[in-house]
Formats: sequence, C-alpha cells, structure tokens
Amino acid sequence: MSRYIAFLRAINVGGHVVKMERLRKLLESAGLSEVETFIASGNAIFESPARNPGVLETKIETQLKKSLGYEVATFIRTPAELCSIASSQPFKPSDVARPGTRTYVGFLKGSLDPKARRAVMSFKTEFDDFQVLESEIHWLCRIPSSESEFSLAKLEKATGMQATFRNSTTIRKMADRYGQHDR
Repeated sequence: MSRYIAFLRAINVGGHVVKMERLRKLLESAGLSEVETFIASGNAIFESPARNPGVLETKIETQLKKSLGYEVATFIRTPAELCSIASSQPFKPSDVARPGTRTYVGFLKGSLDPKARRAVMSFKTEFDDFQVLESEIHWLCRIPSSESEFSLAKLEKATGMQATFRNSTTIRKMADRYGQHDR
C-alpha cells in the first residue's frame, strides 16, 4: 500500500459544506483505506494499492461528484513530493519575513507550458509575487489575499488548468505529520 495526500478543491468554501467524517466515509467508499483529514479544508491522507496518482484523482473526483452533486477537482501528491514542496524556498527569506506577508501553494495536475507560465508571471504586482516549480505555483502575498487582484478564477482562465491553493504553513505542518510515512 502506498500513502497519498489529496488536496480537494471546493470543500468547505463557496457554500459547499462537507463534514470531515462524511468526507472520510466517501473516500473509503471509493476504495481508499486509512483515510484521515487534516483541517476542514479538503486535505485528505489515505492509502491505496494504486500506483498511478492520475487514476486515483479521477476515482476520487467521480465518487465525490456522484455523492456531493458538484465537481471536486483533486490534486494528489506523495509524501515525498509533499516534503519537497514544503522545504522549497522559492522566495527570498527577507521577502517572506516582512510583516503581513503570507505564502501559498497552488496545486496543478501537471506542469505549465511556457505560455501558461508567462500568464502566471503576468499577475506579479508590488503586492503579489509568483514562482512556478514543477506542478505547483508558489504565491507570495504582501496584503490580505482577499484584497489581492489575483484570484483562482483569473489563474484558471489564464492557464486553462484547474488549481487549488493552501497556505504554506498548512503544507509544512502536513509534511511534518505525513511526509515521513512514505510506504
């Protein structure tokens, strides 16, 4: 059995409320085992004999759409990938340390082509900075994210890819807790 981490979009945002106990049961009914959730924002940890993350993403998306009645884009990473993401430092430490600055990780299903990378970088302002690493977009926000001109909708329109974002602090906590158990 291999362990995976799923980042689910549209869980407990935008009026889509799902209790974590129900989410765990839905994932178990999709054939996943040892299912755990981490905070109530659509982070699930599970085991599966499957070796193809793309197949697991589709399986989870199909189960959740059937059960919840709406699409839940799913982005899967291995514990090793989660640790790599958590330990990356795409921005200068002095920029990250500024008061009020937050960093986020946006998960994608694959790498961006050069045109989509340029589109992401076009969102850079005096308040927002971005770095694209592998299948993730790192976002440094110097103001409250709700006040930023950048948005998930703008990103998806510009890149043609779905994404979901998590605070970097959450990613580090998850890596500390689940990243050491790659089986």
